[in-house]
Amino acid sequence: MIFQDPASALNPVLTIRRQLCESLALHRDLSGGAVKAEARRLLDLVGIPDAARRLEAYPHEFSGGQVQRIMIAMALAGNPDLLIADEPTTALDATIQAQILELLATIRREMSMAMVLISHDLGVVAENCDRVAVMYAGRIVEEAPANQLFADPVHPYAQGLIGALPPLDGPRRRLTAIPGTVPDPASMPDGCAFAPRCALAEGPCGIVPPTLAPIAEDRAVACVRAEASRRALLGIAAE
Repeated sequence: MIFQDPASALNPVLTIRRQLCESLALHRDLSGGAVKAEARRLLDLVGIPDAARRLEAYPHEFSGGQVQRIMIAMALAGNPDLLIADEPTTALDATIQAQILELLATIRREMSMAMVLISHDLGVVAENCDRVAVMYAGRIVEEAPANQLFADPVHPYAQGLIGALPPLDGPRRRLTAIPGTVPDPASMPDGCAFAPRCALAEGPCGIVPPTLAPIAEDRAVACVRAEASRRALLGIAAE
């Protein structure tokens, strides 16, 4: 797993070698010269220059982008089948962000590894994900292939997220705002958690939380209006 704040995830009083070698020893049972050689290889893999010397440096001696690369190296230490990247580019500027995402894509291809990307940046999601699960208040409200979701979101919350994106071409328009605030996890509303903010909410929305149900092949939505949405997607007039 790659954590959201790499500077906080690393121990400031231990060298990069100590922290990276610990992961290699625990997950791959390496020791001695083999563990040091593998640590150097991982730093080379993620693009840290002069890896042999930088292994003896401390986290504060690296830039934000380099610290994130070190976190990626630690995540790869166990040869994972699945990499979970939690907001991996939040604290980085646009140029470094693009470099980190390109690095992740390259490593994923070379290691035949799956990746779960957690992000609030819809541009990052659209560019890097094959499937998208939109979550609200801890529950998945819509799941679909990325191209379908961005072209035609079905759940009102997903529609609000896409509607808040400024268009790059075409006529200027006012961005869509989602009214209200996210509910307090300690006092969730009855029924659908998004209902208090939803302009399309109906009586049943406030009774029972909707389940994630298929509305088309390879697509599911958690909304009491899902059946109507399914009919709309199939071009069937509602009765």
